[in-house]
Amino acid sequence: MNELDRLSALESDASTAVAAFRRRAAEQGLLDVAYAELDSPLGLLSLFVTPRGLVRLAYGPAEGELEEIAERLSPRIVAAPERTDELRRELQEYFAGERRGFDAAVDWSLIRGFATAVLQATARIPFGAVSSYREIAGEAGSPNAYRAAGNALGSNPVPIVVPCHRVLHAGGGLGGYTGGLDRKRYLLHLEGVLGK
Repeated sequence: MNELDRLSALESDASTAVAAFRRRAAEQGLLDVAYAELDSPLGLLSLFVTPRGLVRLAYGPAEGELEEIAERLSPRIVAAPERTDELRRELQEYFAGERRGFDAAVDWSLIRGFATAVLQATARIPFGAVSSYREIAGEAGSPNAYRAAGNALGSNPVPIVVPCHRVLHAGGGLGGYTGGLDRKRYLLHLEGVLGK
């Protein structure tokens, strides 16, 4: 066996061992958070899921989120792309213009208080529609708390799936967006809100 064949066999053995570890961790209840990355038109997305659903969708590599997830949820985090297959498929369909909503469950564990009501109201904004910060604050139970609603939207741990990009200023201005205004414009254009 030459050196290249030996290295290839070692790589295959390592991949098999990692897959077995992931499977056993999940079977034994030792896997609290699984994650994977997805290339998208908006750049690299990192997806974190718990048994309850999507808990974090971040712009950029997963590495930048691991410490916070470990501190706030659990240190038992494993790269397990197979646990995110359905969500990755839904996101790919969305970006291809073939999907208007997400079926994936959301785990609200990273959200507290008024922000939960704001983001749950935001999750109900349909594809192709928009709302204002004031309207979302009202739906969350505090119509005058539109600045607090803006803060909650700015800290949305699951953008795109909980569509905070669909919330605009009352006069139609874009407002802010955690992923940057270029990403917000892209999403609104994809949904037919901009450029109509």
